[in-house]
Amino acid sequence: MVAKSGRVRSPFIVRGTSEFTRVTMALFSAGLATFALLYCVQPILPVLSQDFNISPASSSLSLSVATGMLAVGLLFTGPISDAIGRKPVMVTALMLAAILTIASSLTTSWQGILIMRALVGLALSGVAAVAMTYLSEEIDPMHVAFAMGLYISGNSIGGMSGRLLSGVITDFFSWRVTLGGIGVIALIAAIVFWRILPASSHFRASSLRPRTLLINFRLHWHDRGLPLLFAEGFLLMGSFVTLFNYIGYRLMEAPYFIGQAMVGLLSVVYLTGTYSSPKAGTLTQRFGRGPVLLSSIGIMLAGVLISLFSSVWLVLSGMMLFTSGFFGAHSVASSWIGKRAKRAKGQASALYLFFYYVGSSIAGTLGGFFWHNYGWNGLSVFLCAMLVGALFIGRYLARLPEAKA
Repeated sequence: MVAKSGRVRSPFIVRGTSEFTRVTMALFSAGLATFALLYCVQPILPVLSQDFNISPASSSLSLSVATGMLAVGLLFTGPISDAIGRKPVMVTALMLAAILTIASSLTTSWQGILIMRALVGLALSGVAAVAMTYLSEEIDPMHVAFAMGLYISGNSIGGMSGRLLSGVITDFFSWRVTLGGIGVIALIAAIVFWRILPASSHFRASSLRPRTLLINFRLHWHDRGLPLLFAEGFLLMGSFVTLFNYIGYRLMEAPYFIGQAMVGLLSVVYLTGTYSSPKAGTLTQRFGRGPVLLSSIGIMLAGVLISLFSSVWLVLSGMMLFTSGFFGAHSVASSWIGKRAKRAKGQASALYLFFYYVGSSIAGTLGGFFWHNYGWNGLSVFLCAMLVGALFIGRYLARLPEAKA
């Protein structure tokens, strides 16, 4: 289609239009709610350890079971969204997760808490992969990386808000008030999301038949780049969650003795992700995905090394670098999935996020072993090993021809 100016009008949503604003606002809201619900327990892990008389590794299960079930759910919600549509799946999932979080604030046993958190993770699987797929289908290819960066910046603010509110409210009231309040806020965000997100214009339903799903699954694994991106998701998210799972334990002990509210306030470092995510998307247009991915992982590695120093200001600086690098790397990797997947993009995004959250679940819990036995130095060795692996994979990805994407 040609506009009066002589320019070819894109059939997709382009940057600068009201539709683009509605999409980015809606998915920013969804990302904020999703990550607030998922990570609100992270800063209160020491409190849960005390209240239920459990170890740090056991306490971390309140996050690990949620991310683990989210990963399992992605194997189903991605293909379901390929069959029935993107928006209905996302709206239903977000509302269910908010309601379940409110219900979890009323649960009295540790086993009950874990069950509710598992259900929250399962519900959130309907947002995580589908949002990425919606953007890759509806936004003009020239602006997908930027839009994905904005969505992920919403994730970073959501993660920050959930942790910040959780730490501060728990210090003044209780963790039950915290979960109930965050659930109510997320429910409001879900309603906003439902009202303003445009319906899909480029969605084409595909079959849910097992044979079709298997064919698409094999197609994704035969691509040279997609399995490597899945591995990147595992290592990036695994290292990110591990650091934030145990930094609170470190700072609440000698020689820092930082209070619960201040530990929650440390989540302001997530604000670096609100800048680095869209910035990384913009830089990929200039330098390419490979170099930006490698640079972002390098920043994460530098952040871990700086956190080894004893000065609390250097620890904070390391956390900021690490967080900035993570959101930049995730922004690049997640937008790369839609570029390389030849069909069934919802399933491809789901597979990426499956490994992404499996990394969170496995590494986040395994990190408790390193923290308990070797302290922060041992945990840092574990983090560095994962990030060096991510660098090697990223280097290979950078050498793949873009024409294959």
